[in-house]
Amino acid sequence: MERPPDLAAAIDAAAEALVGVLDSAASRHHVAVSPTQLRVLSLVDSRPDTNVNGLAELLDVVPSSASRLCDRLEATGLLRRVPDPRDRREVRLVPTAAGETLLRELKERRHRAVQAVLDRMPGRVQHDLLLALRAFEQAATAAPAEALPDSSARSA
Repeated sequence: MERPPDLAAAIDAAAEALVGVLDSAASRHHVAVSPTQLRVLSLVDSRPDTNVNGLAELLDVVPSSASRLCDRLEATGLLRRVPDPRDRREVRLVPTAAGETLLRELKERRHRAVQAVLDRMPGRVQHDLLLALRAFEQAATAAPAEALPDSSARSA
């Protein structure tokens, strides 16, 4: 079966719409946390052994920039630095209870926003979308990273 010529464009448009739904859900939160700070908090939460240097690599920034981001998150009470129990010279980044609560509430809010959009779609289309998204995820994660086009070549 031949791929429709506008499939990539349709996926791009759907991704933009999804980002809009997710951003809208996040913007209704009343904590003054930037999208970059939310990303840092999410990265740290999903990688328990992250230190400032590891965070800098994940963000593709210099360690001093990552450290300043952590300073701001610490000042708001969402992140803390703790000694690594295996090597006291290492410092790990850990979300505080308030940081974990913020991430959990944001995830729930985003889930509700996406569900509201899905509820406007027929059940059969939702099922087809689920199958297509699972297949897309498998194809994307099975491809070696070097086989994927350079992200810097994409237009904004």
